[in-house]
Amino acid sequence: MTKQAKITLSGAREIPFSALVLSQANVRRVKAGVSIDSLAADIARRGLLQSLTVRAQRDEAGQETGRFEVPAGGRRFRALQMLVKQRRLAKTEPVPCIVREDDAVSAEEDSLAENVHREPLHPLDQFRSMQKLVEQGSDVETIAATFMVTPAVVKQRLKLAEVSPRLHDIYAEDGMTLEQLMAFSVSSDHARQEQVWDMLASSHTQQPWYIRARLTEDKVRASDKRVLFVTLDAYRDAGGHILRDLFESDDGGWLEDVALLDRLQAEKFEAEVARIAAEGWKWVDTAVDFPYGHTFGHRPLDGVAAETSAEDEARIEALREEADRLEDEWAGAEDIPDEISARIEAIDEEIAPLVSKPLIYDPEEMAIAGTFVSIDVDGSLHIERGFVRPEDEPQAPADEDATDGAGAAADAISDEMQEAGAGETAQETGTGEGEDPDDLVRPLPDKLVTDLTAHRTLALRDALAASPLVAFAAMLHAIVLECFYTYASSASCVGIALRNHSMVGYDAGLNDTPSARAIRERHEGWSARLPDATADLWDMLANLDADDQAALFAHCVSFGVNAVWEPATRYNEGRVSAHAVASRIEHSHILARASGLDMVQAGWVATTANYLGRVTKPGILEAVEEACGTEAAARIAGLKKPEMASAAEELLKGTGWLAHPLRTPVIDEPDGEGDLAAANDDGPAIEAGHDEAGDDDIAAIAAE
Repeated sequence: MTKQAKITLSGAREIPFSALVLSQANVRRVKAGVSIDSLAADIARRGLLQSLTVRAQRDEAGQETGRFEVPAGGRRFRALQMLVKQRRLAKTEPVPCIVREDDAVSAEEDSLAENVHREPLHPLDQFRSMQKLVEQGSDVETIAATFMVTPAVVKQRLKLAEVSPRLHDIYAEDGMTLEQLMAFSVSSDHARQEQVWDMLASSHTQQPWYIRARLTEDKVRASDKRVLFVTLDAYRDAGGHILRDLFESDDGGWLEDVALLDRLQAEKFEAEVARIAAEGWKWVDTAVDFPYGHTFGHRPLDGVAAETSAEDEARIEALREEADRLEDEWAGAEDIPDEISARIEAIDEEIAPLVSKPLIYDPEEMAIAGTFVSIDVDGSLHIERGFVRPEDEPQAPADEDATDGAGAAADAISDEMQEAGAGETAQETGTGEGEDPDDLVRPLPDKLVTDLTAHRTLALRDALAASPLVAFAAMLHAIVLECFYTYASSASCVGIALRNHSMVGYDAGLNDTPSARAIRERHEGWSARLPDATADLWDMLANLDADDQAALFAHCVSFGVNAVWEPATRYNEGRVSAHAVASRIEHSHILARASGLDMVQAGWVATTANYLGRVTKPGILEAVEEACGTEAAARIAGLKKPEMASAAEELLKGTGWLAHPLRTPVIDEPDGEGDLAAANDDGPAIEAGHDEAGDDDIAAIAAE
């Protein structure tokens, strides 16, 4: 057996930097991405941690020149060279070097081996090392400056170092990906982290988003309107903790202590309710969310706008002038300084309460009325003042209650006639002084008044039929009374009424939908324009231009729309028949196509609350398969229903998927018959509620 020769290591020497030159045998030629500045700064801080590998330089005759070439360690050489140029390192400073004298191995091989055999530090070792530095007293900024990274990167590494040691070990053995480990960092609860990991072992879904969803499912997002109402600062001051995701956009994180949040919300609500109740209301009803149509059946009070004082007027004018000046000054700038943006925002916030003061109400009416207080989507209070419950309405005197409706109308007409022609009546009847004065004002018989007004009604119908514009105005007047003057809708002689579907008792989230907000804002806008007294309404409507009349008409008519499906019940129970419901839904498709309804643009997205948590597991899988494909549905098929619904919610985001009852069938047949057939069947999958029938669709609608 041949005896192996002993290995001899190259010797180490200290060589003045001035005697070193970069070898042409150095294989690192590409300079892109090579950072010399950071390495120079590191050498300046802690010295040279790794020696240079050098070989003696020889002339053409093969004789040593006294200088040494650096084939391996080119970055370190350039960093030292930079420090010399900056006069931070002397040219004669001794540099630790390994002097290679092996002729059997080339300088190029040395350079290549040094770079190829280098093993980068495992990310987990980076995380733990930075954590160790913090434990030794270093702060985040110092660590960031030392290793030429941003403080945010250091915080991310430290966050990963705080994940459960058991999960660290799994990651170290390539049992999970870095992205999964990053997802686990959203929670600091090691037991919960390990529980979720064990749950993933039997799950088809191990995506990072699913891990985050499981770790935060019992938390409240910082963007929740309850949090915006309480404020994060108040929550923190009360000792609440916030989870943050340093690797993904988290809208401010998640609040862990939900009980604390609820207590702070209740306390703040209590203070606000006390302030509003002090105004003199009989009751104040509070809720985070009220159901849609919660004011239905309540009589709204008419308030008077508060007068603006001269001092407030001056302040408003000054603020507006300042805002205009700032906007003009920075109109052409690409970047507006933060302090300027903050000032403009502060001006808007100061102007708002000065120009939108609460209405002033009659104290006697306030004593029987109340106020609804809830939280708006931006966290501000949504206060709806001045609503009288039916049971709080003043009771009419007994003698008035006993008056017959028809008789009262006849008396009113007779009184009007008598007031207008009392003198003529006395002359025509030749009444003497001795006659009873009551005989002069005796009302006409009820039957006579009824017959006479019947003649007038027929004549009025004929006149109105000959005046289409007046007929439209009469219909508009009637439905405006019904929509805006709930308790005065009988002030019109036109028997046109909307069957206003109150939309009470449905999904609690209806109130916060974009559609509900748009309707509410439009209604409030018209309410502000309409007169307080119904007697003034006709003249006001007559003075509107055609566009405003049409817009108001469309707004009022929209309240009569009822496209709600309801279970079939017996007609004699007071509910509509199954045929009537089917016909209603069929017609809703026609209106949807004609008006361009798009439920995706209307803001509907499938969530656990509004759909996924309320259908069966096969229903969830069907939705995911339709929107994302069979493979995506298979990944979540083995989950329990709560986890499946949560996973499906994430998968369906941005897909435009709609539940079948939200879809508008597309007309295939030119006569529109396909629409009616589709209404009675689920039919094929339909594109996001869009109508693609074009002009043929309009023709079909007209035909129907």
